[in-house]
Amino acid sequence: MKKSSILIITLLLALSAIAVYFYKHKSGSTTVDKEASNFPVKDTASIDKIFLADKEGKSVLLEKTKEGWMLDKKYHVRPDAITLLLYTIKMVEVQSPISMSGKKNVIKIMSSKSTKIEIYSKEEKIKQYYVGHTTQDHLGTYMLLTNLETGENYADPFVTHIPGFDGFLTTRYNTDELDWRDRLVMSFRPPQLKQIKLELHEMQDSSFVLDLISMQRFSLKNKKGVQISFDEAKLKQYIAYFQNINCEVVLQKNDQLVDSLAKSALPFATLIVTDRNDQQFVCDFFHKQSIQSKNEQYGVNYKYDPDRLFIRYNNGKDYGVAQFYVFGKILQTYKYFIKEK
Repeated sequence: MKKSSILIITLLLALSAIAVYFYKHKSGSTTVDKEASNFPVKDTASIDKIFLADKEGKSVLLEKTKEGWMLDKKYHVRPDAITLLLYTIKMVEVQSPISMSGKKNVIKIMSSKSTKIEIYSKEEKIKQYYVGHTTQDHLGTYMLLTNLETGENYADPFVTHIPGFDGFLTTRYNTDELDWRDRLVMSFRPPQLKQIKLELHEMQDSSFVLDLISMQRFSLKNKKGVQISFDEAKLKQYIAYFQNINCEVVLQKNDQLVDSLAKSALPFATLIVTDRNDQQFVCDFFHKQSIQSKNEQYGVNYKYDPDRLFIRYNNGKDYGVAQFYVFGKILQTYKYFIKEK
């Protein structure tokens, strides 16, 4: 065999060996990268507990129970909030890796500003990662996955996103208790109701008591107990308003405003709803002072805010800010029910 042929064969073998080496090395790196970038949990139906904690010491515990998702074992969770988080957990994907030059800075920022999420199924932790800051274009979110076998974080963070969604994901991993709390004030289907009593403290003569004897028989009385004839269609529509009534914001119990409402404010109206089990649900309504900028906007010198009010609900346990758009249809006088001539 000629020396040139031997040389060519040797060179080909060497190149083959080098190719095999790099293929194996690349395959190994791909496996590691795949593990380090495996953020989504596709079977979100199996998730029964989620723990979120940030670097400022705030944390929330979300648990699935027979009564639905609960917050810190005390409050019901907002359905829309938990639905959005579970969707994010399922759909989050890696958008791109981070360059070697940028990785150090990303990790440095995440070490002081990020939110840890722990995801559980049947008391077993199945996923843990850290949600960091957003990219400069606000279309990606930095995340770093934890190796559950070792308990250590993987070396490389990634830029993540949800395909088809233009925006960042940081706010979905919220650690603010009030943002997670269900804002439901009351929800009654008509057959659950026995009596609706509305006391209008500033217009006592307009107060009323509505008794639901059955779904076909009703009684409407004014403050003095005098029977009032009514338009049955209007009355039935009014009863239907009591389903899924939510406030806009839940107020913290240590809020100075809550303290002021509890100690000195007088409600302008009180709603007392009695169900078929004779349980009473009391809700008080308070005026919210008008804002000068809003008066200028409407061109009217309102004494009180025409759009929002304060409420005390859950039988005096909770306070919130509500919209007249939602509660105004409930805050009627007895004249609302009178049949038009």
